[in-house]
Amino acid sequence: MRIEVRNRCSDFTSYRAARVKSLFNAESGCNFSLNADLPLEDKEWSIGVVVGPSGSGKTSIGRSLWGGDAFYDRPWPTDSPIVDAIATGGDFNDVTGALASVGLGDVPAWLRPYAVLSNGEKFRADLARILSEAPPHVVIDEFTSVVDRQIAKFGALAFAKAWRRTKGQAVLLSCHYDILDWIEPDWVFNTETKRFHGRWLQQKHDGTAGWYRRPKFELEIWQTDWRYWAEFEPHHYLKMPRMIAAKCYVGTVDGQRVCHMAVSTANKGGSAEARGCRLVVLPEWQGAGVGLRFLNAVCELQMTGGVGARLEGRKVTTVFHTSHPGLCAALRRMPQWRQVSAKLHGVNKKHSGKTMAASGASRSRGKTTATTTTTGAEMIAAGFGGHFRAVQGFRYYGDQKK
Repeated sequence: MRIEVRNRCSDFTSYRAARVKSLFNAESGCNFSLNADLPLEDKEWSIGVVVGPSGSGKTSIGRSLWGGDAFYDRPWPTDSPIVDAIATGGDFNDVTGALASVGLGDVPAWLRPYAVLSNGEKFRADLARILSEAPPHVVIDEFTSVVDRQIAKFGALAFAKAWRRTKGQAVLLSCHYDILDWIEPDWVFNTETKRFHGRWLQQKHDGTAGWYRRPKFELEIWQTDWRYWAEFEPHHYLKMPRMIAAKCYVGTVDGQRVCHMAVSTANKGGSAEARGCRLVVLPEWQGAGVGLRFLNAVCELQMTGGVGARLEGRKVTTVFHTSHPGLCAALRRMPQWRQVSAKLHGVNKKHSGKTMAASGASRSRGKTTATTTTTGAEMIAAGFGGHFRAVQGFRYYGDQKK
């Protein structure tokens, strides 16, 4: 496929235009030409990237591929949250799955209109909308141009992984070269060097063998207490008291705190097991696959009973509860996990309140302090629960092949 770009506009002759021509020996600024050879015929591909500096013809190439209608440029409603604006006639789980798959797992952000989101959240919301609609052809201009480079890399990684599960073709136009390794595109055209490179050629631009490879990073896990929870709590979808007698685990990359999880104990048929909760991955690291690997590593530590486990020296399974649809779907796909419960209705405070009242009465027996009568309303107000949140439970069994 040969693309010939010939952009023309008026040659202005105003005083300032004439003076610029004279000062900088610029004969004309009205013409732009570019020839691009994209040998895509009879090739199967999913993601292509046109990269190069601003004004080098990237948008013109994108328009020449499938026309201007293929460009993603849709307005967002101002009177509804993004979870309602994405795929309005689609399935709820598909929408939340798309948001989670591009790294927008910060649930409170789902309830905000697009206009009030941060640039990073807007970037990921746009990608989730594209994934939900899954057009056969799409061109995304200024890809990652308005976000910081950390979000750009992981956002590009998350989108590329999710887009390849569709049957469409996407062309990303960007002036940033740092995202190429994270996208691992099928082909790249550089408007600066005018060179095309396809995965099927198995050769980099500099002539060396190979292709773009996603960079690796090492996640270190530290056992600690609740001292770092304040950094992660704003990004957790529940506002609840801290777990009693819990150990906390924090994952770091190059010394930077990335994810958090607490582990307490639970009763399993009269014996103890671990109970995981408060799993949070900071927004700028979402989409890199950190969360599930971190969760599995912490649960594996409990299963081995090694140093730093909640019950050191005891090999126990871990039970984990969540309401996050995307996380539930991911755990169901993983062989290390089995779903063990699904409460799709609310939990009444009455039982919890009565238990707390009985416990208080038991502790007060034999004491000379004054006693008071607890009413049923007070017991219910004091109990835990009372929400209508659907909760699904999973148990970690590890790799059964070991």
